[in-house]
Amino acid sequence: MQAIKTTNLTKKFDNLTAVDNLNLVIEEGEIFGLVGPDGAGKTTTMRLLTGILDPSAGEGWVAGKHIVKDAESLKENIAYMSQRFGLYEDLTVMENINFYADVFCVTGKERAVKIDQLLGFSNLTPFKSRLAGKLSGGMKQKLGLVCALIHTPRVLFLDEPTNGVDPVSRRDFWKILYQLLKEKVTIFISTSYLDEAERCGRVALIHKGKILKCDDPAVIKKERNAKTLEEAFIQTINERESQAK
Repeated sequence: MQAIKTTNLTKKFDNLTAVDNLNLVIEEGEIFGLVGPDGAGKTTTMRLLTGILDPSAGEGWVAGKHIVKDAESLKENIAYMSQRFGLYEDLTVMENINFYADVFCVTGKERAVKIDQLLGFSNLTPFKSRLAGKLSGGMKQKLGLVCALIHTPRVLFLDEPTNGVDPVSRRDFWKILYQLLKEKVTIFISTSYLDEAERCGRVALIHKGKILKCDDPAVIKKERNAKTLEEAFIQTINERESQAK
């Protein structure tokens, strides 16, 4: 089953084309990585797919919902963790979680069970009473993920979630993501860490709003005879820049 599909999805801001004829098909239960330099169009792509921005042209569907026509019902089926996720630093871990549970109308036994489950696999149970503002960077990211997952989304969007987080916390964060795959959650993640991108089932390189390459990381490296994904992507971008001259 397709979790995400786009057809010539395009977003223009005046004379700038931030996303240029994006065509993607992402299957349910897949972890899909979007990588590219700053300003390549990663965040704009996510905002289009989550219904925050309307496209200038083209169409998209997420969890079976049209990103424009079904924008409101779409939000019930997805979670979006932006680069600056809206945690309230003057509230405790539990107060933040309860706030998001209220927002998404998660109540009763379902709420208690879900909170216990999320606290457990994020290892935040011992910190339930700590103010969010007193958490480390890695723990804040895990709390943000817990809040994003409180309503059991079918598709999870993560915009550079481990940016600036220490290596150990990054590793723990990815352990949580792999657990989510077992529950058939589709994960769409942008990252500036190409070692992280290699953990994805497929990865796409976006450059100046266009997808230059989309495939299994191992296949991309093999095609370029590259030892790392970073090396393969640098070759791809340099080739595209040379062709454009």
